[in-house]
Amino acid sequence: MRDLKRLRVLRIDEEQEKHIEDEVVVEEPLEIRVNGESLSVTMRTPGHDFDLATGLLFTEGIIRSGDEIGTIAYCPDEEQPELKNVLNVMLSDATRRIESSRRLWSNSSCGLCGKATLDAIHQVCQPITSAISVAYDVLYSLPLRLRNVQANFERTGGIHAVALFDAKGGLVLLREDIGRHNAVDKVLGAALVGRFPLAEMVMMVSGRLGFEIAQKAVIAGIPIVASISAPSSLAVELANDFGMTAIGFLRGHSMNVYSHPERVTA
Repeated sequence: MRDLKRLRVLRIDEEQEKHIEDEVVVEEPLEIRVNGESLSVTMRTPGHDFDLATGLLFTEGIIRSGDEIGTIAYCPDEEQPELKNVLNVMLSDATRRIESSRRLWSNSSCGLCGKATLDAIHQVCQPITSAISVAYDVLYSLPLRLRNVQANFERTGGIHAVALFDAKGGLVLLREDIGRHNAVDKVLGAALVGRFPLAEMVMMVSGRLGFEIAQKAVIAGIPIVASISAPSSLAVELANDFGMTAIGFLRGHSMNVYSHPERVTA
């Protein structure tokens, strides 16, 4: 498996020192090109790379539907053919050019969080008007449901997961990646290609709910985003502005609803 690597390590505890084999998450760069022009390089966990590229183009506003993608293919590395770390996305409009000076709104390590970014999102996004409602008990069940399907987290403890659930708590999609933002892009890319109704989904994230995660959810039109950890002030501001329900500290039988609580029902 390319997403995990086995290493020989020295484990030390109070009783002994011994050599064991341990599994760690693979981290490799991926260059994403659009119509042959380089758009982004991100550090990611190999796997579901086409979903990642599709999701990135979607959440950066470059495409609005899967129909705009013609083909996606890896660019072979003649020196290391086993590596697949460059891929090219051909848009259905092959003559379309992406501005080379364009700055991505976010990357795998940090968001470009500021007023200019907020203003840009206001220019391209519509308020979320979904009438979905989700019961307390369904929301309380999501962290355990997410954890139970995080195969690579159980083996390594070092990978993020993002899942889409329906209003009844049924798992629709799951993706894992060493980068929180990559995991979001992977799950949204898969949903876009699969034509899943994002306006009827709950997105559950294994890490904190930062601005960049909220930004991607708003662009995708997801009405409810939940996290087991804390949100940031800018994420809550964005959620309030665009009609998205932001939930943090979803643990056990408690949660904090930071915006638009009308979608959360007893």
